[in-house]
Amino acid sequence: MTKSMSVRDLTRSGSSLFEYDYIDIEDKKAHEYKGVFVPRQYAEDVKKFLNEKLAQERDEKLNSIMQFSGMLQGETQNQSIQNLKAQKQ
Repeated sequence: MTKSMSVRDLTRSGSSLFEYDYIDIEDKKAHEYKGVFVPRQYAEDVKKFLNEKLAQERDEKLNSIMQFSGMLQGETQNQSIQNLKAQKQ
């Protein structure tokens, strides 16, 4: 079960927060989404998920960079980028 509330409502209704799986925080005047509040019972699961997601994104970025690492060490034998791309295809 979820609920949407403002920061002011969140601070005023502290004891009723545990009735919900998560709470969307929004600016009621501007109707802007600000974030999400997760109760303590789900905090570890959320942290674990975020750490896995961040690690996956970091690995993808690193792998995309590492494909060019040999170029700086002379492994390309002075070939142009266009020639290397053509050979790869």
